[in-house]
Amino acid sequence: MALSDKTLVCVDCGTEFIFTTGEQEFFNSRGFVNDPKRCQSCRSARRAEQRGGFSAGPREMFQIECAQCGVEATVPFRPRGDRPVYCSECFSRNRNSMPQF
Repeated sequence: MALSDKTLVCVDCGTEFIFTTGEQEFFNSRGFVNDPKRCQSCRSARRAEQRGGFSAGPREMFQIECAQCGVEATVPFRPRGDRPVYCSECFSRNRNSMPQF
């Protein structure tokens, strides 16, 4: 049976969304027999609600000066001041040179 994209309507917000052939193949490979009822944003919101309110929304970022190279960067946590904070490049370089336990 040849699959084709389907236009569905979200039961939560009422917007139309496309159920692609790739998504249909994925659903079939997992044994799901029903089409999705919610659009991607409503599915994400519902999943976040069920997991305790964490959402995939934007994270608060903090400006830092890298302790190694001095470049300005942003990090997804509030630096405490008792440890050095690195830009992603220096952090990766340092992490690769650290001994693994």
